[in-house]
Amino acid sequence: MQALLTAIARMDLPATEAERLFHGRGGLFPGCEHWTLDWLAPVCLLTSFQAVPDEELATVQAALSARWAQLAPGQALNLVFQTRNEGRAETRLLAGSVPEPHVVNESGARYRVHVLKGQNHGLFLDMAEGRRWVREHVAARTRVKVLNLFAYTCAFSVVALQAGARQVLNLDMSQGALAIGQQNHQLNGLSSGASFMAHDIFTTWGKINRIGPYDLIIVDPPSYQKGSFVATKDYARLMRRLPDLLMPGGHALLCLNAPELGLAFLQEQMQELAPGLSFVERVANPAAFADVSAQRSLKVLVYRAPDLAPA
Repeated sequence: MQALLTAIARMDLPATEAERLFHGRGGLFPGCEHWTLDWLAPVCLLTSFQAVPDEELATVQAALSARWAQLAPGQALNLVFQTRNEGRAETRLLAGSVPEPHVVNESGARYRVHVLKGQNHGLFLDMAEGRRWVREHVAARTRVKVLNLFAYTCAFSVVALQAGARQVLNLDMSQGALAIGQQNHQLNGLSSGASFMAHDIFTTWGKINRIGPYDLIIVDPPSYQKGSFVATKDYARLMRRLPDLLMPGGHALLCLNAPELGLAFLQEQMQELAPGLSFVERVANPAAFADVSAQRSLKVLVYRAPDLAPA
């Protein structure tokens, strides 16, 4: 726990941007592998991925309170704590309050989050560089049509439209997540260009094909979600579809957050199932999410379809 306490003692006043302040999950701080600390202004979100004794939690809370008193005298510390253990999550408000609605900022975009319920809070901070890549990729092109699979709350769609995309199809099984995604578009003044389909991707290929082809396909599935998607058997089903869905010269952004599956899991299957698509690059993860293993950390890979052959 000492590395977390040291990081808190050295913490600067967080900026207005959403960010990770401490990433024990990367394995760089022995004994703190279960701890993370995020800033979702104006709230600190402390998470433990295992049960912790009350006295240990009290020590961390006291350290945060003391540092906050130094950084922001007279301002209340808003602190939420979540324990994730054996597939269950328990969330508590330890200090202060949480605004409702709770809206955070990242690189010129605004997103609604909900830190007091559920394990996923509406915005995955580790995907910040993926969103930056999409913004820059779309901005460098004209009239881009985007397919956003496993769209969740549609952050990729927001940045794509802000960058000038002409159309984004957001598809996710969760109507609730897409409803928040629609709110995110409204928060950013995006009143047109996006469509939302609450469907099982694997039973919706006909509609997806009719709307396509696409200049950019974003694939950001859960690594394991019973009854929905299991990466080890379902990712291949997506890869097979990519060549037919992409425009000539189009790109695919393939994402996977599964520590047990390395780069080879994606690259070898792509070589077998979509050999016409060429590997372009791996998008770097945010510095705050540094990991002892590049194989274990979040994978965000870019592939490109061949250009149209000359007549």
